[in-house]
Amino acid sequence: MDAITNSCFSGGCRQCSRLAEFLDQVRGSHPDYFARPVPPFGADDPRLLIVGLAPGMHGANRTGRPFTGDFAGILLYRTLHKYGFASAPESVSAADGLELIDCRITNAVKCLPPQNKPEPAEIRQCNAYLANEIAGLGDGVAILALGTIAHQSVLRALGLKLKDFPFGHGAVHALPGGASLYDSYHCSRYNTQTKRLTVEMFEAVFAQIRHNLPGR
Repeated sequence: MDAITNSCFSGGCRQCSRLAEFLDQVRGSHPDYFARPVPPFGADDPRLLIVGLAPGMHGANRTGRPFTGDFAGILLYRTLHKYGFASAPESVSAADGLELIDCRITNAVKCLPPQNKPEPAEIRQCNAYLANEIAGLGDGVAILALGTIAHQSVLRALGLKLKDFPFGHGAVHALPGGASLYDSYHCSRYNTQTKRLTVEMFEAVFAQIRHNLPGR
């Protein structure tokens, strides 16, 4: 794969041939699906950036909005609304009128991967987009990583060593420049149904973020 020459998000990106070809197949079998690289959603100048892994087949890949239309988004948007980061507790489509407040949601990998598993080279290839997003954030921003891959992608985007910031649910890491990295298990169906992640655990992370954000 060639290096991304323009780090600003491109809805027409085809830098990862495996992902691009898979999306071509998905568009053929699901012509009503978005089936393209999914753009970030939310505030232009957020105080909270949420980083997920990648679009889900019948969620963001279908609707064109991160965490919208699948199980993982149910807990996320309900929690965002409870803590004042979303105008509504449910996100069902990109045209439902929901707005994020001081918050933006993105993914470490912008394209749907086969079997929901991006390859390491694809994660690294897409990292320039995430680095560009993070570089544009203001001082004192909170970054919430949903899962290990998102956590590591944030660190790579900042040029930091992974060993210096180990992932752990509920962990908070002080980053250079005054930002903070919060860790949570991903709000996937598997994690919530197996109780690896409970509602109480997830809300505790958001309560800490809300408490620590300056000016609140």
